[in-house]
Amino acid sequence: MFNNIGLPGLLLIAVVVLVLFGKGKVSALMGEVGKGITAFKKGVNDGTKEIEDAKVEAAKDVTPAEKDKV
Repeated sequence: MFNNIGLPGLLLIAVVVLVLFGKGKVSALMGEVGKGITAFKKGVNDGTKEIEDAKVEAAKDVTPAEKDKV
């Protein structure tokens, strides 16, 4: 259904949206979308960092203690 839209179709859709909602609302909406994407990326990075930190904490120190050395 949407396979054959192409560039002229996308431009027509953009013009219709701009006429219906106005420049201010479209601009505000895109700003909110940008903030959402930024928050999503930050959340993914924080989650990855937490996983890496947990792996570091779980890693055991396998060097023998001073009393175990011969």
